[in-house]
Formats: sequence, C-alpha cells, structure tokens
Amino acid sequence: MSAGAALEGRVAFITGAARGQGRAHAVRLANDGADIIAIDVCGPVSPTVTYPMPTSEDLAETVRLVEATGRKVLAREVDIRDLAALQQVVADGVEQFGRLDIVVANAGILSWGRMFEMSEEQWDSVIDVNLNGTWRTIRAAVPAMIEAGNGGSIIIVSSSAGTKATPGNGHYSASKHGLVAITNALAIEVGEFGIRVNSIHPYSIDTPMVEPDAMMEIFGKYPAFLHSFSPMPYQPVHHQGKKGLKEFMTPEEVSDVVSWLAGDGSATISGSQIAVDRGTAKY
Repeated sequence: MSAGAALEGRVAFITGAARGQGRAHAVRLANDGADIIAIDVCGPVSPTVTYPMPTSEDLAETVRLVEATGRKVLAREVDIRDLAALQQVVADGVEQFGRLDIVVANAGILSWGRMFEMSEEQWDSVIDVNLNGTWRTIRAAVPAMIEAGNGGSIIIVSSSAGTKATPGNGHYSASKHGLVAITNALAIEVGEFGIRVNSIHPYSIDTPMVEPDAMMEIFGKYPAFLHSFSPMPYQPVHHQGKKGLKEFMTPEEVSDVVSWLAGDGSATISGSQIAVDRGTAKY
C-alpha cells in the first residue's frame, strides 16, 4: 500500500473543517485515501468571540481542496452544540460512504479575560463549544463506529492549554483540560471495540483563532501572565517544499500527527496525550 493510500477505503469525520487546522486535517486525510465528512458552524457563535468566524465560502473551499485529491466529501454547516444535527450528518455520511473509521474532534473557540471578570456568556460559550460540543461529537459518532465494526481512531484536538495553566483564558484551559479526561475515559470504554482515542496538544498554530492584538492586550494589562506562555522557538522550515525560519507552526504540521494517529502506524497508542509544540511544554 502506498503512502498516499494509507487510509484507502476509510471514512473520516472532521469538525471545524472550514479552515485552519480542520481544513488541513481534512485535506491531509483525503490525500491519505480517506473520504471525508466535514462540518463547521460557518457563522457567529457568540459576541464574546471577537475574531472572524468561518464562512460558507470557507467550507466550500475545503470541499474543493478535498475533491482535488480525488476523494469524496460530504460537507454540512452544523453547530457541534446541536446533537441532533450531528447525529443526522453522521447517519447521512455512513449512508453515503458505508462506514465511519476516524473522528477528528477539532472544532473550538477562544476568548480572553480573567475568569472572575467574565460574563456568563463568555464562560458558557467556550465550555459549551469546546467541551460539551466535543462530547456531543463523540456521542453522535461512536455508536456508528461500533456498528461499522471496523475499529478506528478518535483524535481529540485539545491544546497546550489542556496540560498547563494559561491565565487570561482559564475557561479555554478548563475546556481543554476536560478533553483530556474525555480522552482517557473514552479510550477505556471503546477499547473493546478496537477503537483508539488520543488527544493532541498543539501550541502556537498560525490560524485565525490566534488573536495577537487580544493576547497582547491581556499581557499588557497583566504582564505576570506572560510567564505561563512559553516562547515558541524559531526553527528551520523543511515542510512541503518550504524553507526558511518561522515561529508559529502551520496547521499542516499538526496534520502530520493527525495522519499518524488516524492510521495503522499508531495501532498501539490509545489514551495518550501528545504534545505538538516543539517541546515548549517542557520549558
């Protein structure tokens, strides 16, 4: 089996797929041979989230890029806070493709502020999308994976904020820490069905979620917070033909790890937390 067909015949369900990491993961898994079920909210979630949200046009571009690989894609605008909609798109995807093997629970949002000054909406929005929405994704997908009977791999996209203190976005950190608990418990619950579950913990990825101005405003007000955020070291770029020096990682570099976890090369890995951060968690 060629490297490009490592996931031939398999089907991957990816949330938050309209842009950023989600799009990169969809395109990478398609290049690896998988057909794709891609969803994104494609609209505002809460006025407390100040960066631009993905659009219908963004999701259409993901569809175009996946189809350019020669794979098939079912794309739909779905809010991961809507369990019924998630269950429907999974059912439609299984009907169209015949199975479900891989889940990449990627969708999430971020905002900034001190926890004791946040509005209820700011706290609730992040927890409901990142933590509750990931549970709803799992609730919709796992029964279909078990019924398909092919085992599979669930990759939960947490964050470096899921393993350490991140003052200034404690609600985000709480949600991402919660994903570690989901990962570890679910790995035990679905192991008997041949399904693996792991979380990845990226840091400093160049996507619209990273709001330098909002981040710098928090650090300007509360400079002590900065010590909890390790500087990302500049490293040579030798990825997909690109060369140079850069600080932030690209979504495609995270997709390298997602691809490995989705495939058979990581068959012995389950219930693990994998840092995708150039070692900054150790600083």
